[in-house]
Amino acid sequence: MRNLKTAISIPENIFLQADETAKMLGLNRSRLYATAIAEFLEKHREGSVKAKLNEIYAHENSQVDPIFNKAQMMGLAKEDW
Repeated sequence: MRNLKTAISIPENIFLQADETAKMLGLNRSRLYATAIAEFLEKHREGSVKAKLNEIYAHENSQVDPIFNKAQMMGLAKEDW
């Protein structure tokens, strides 16, 4: 995968904290920013999936079948904890 250069504007206090953190972790600034953006994107991608699942299951019955629930509970009672 090819690396692309970009210019961004961020508040000075965030820049200084990022610079300090990169040094502490032994990373260069580019690696720190790329990692932070990747984590941000992953977090929001998961939120998107959750929103879609919530939309799909908003119209579905999510109750556990009582017979299945009873069978599960009977199985748990026999276990030694």
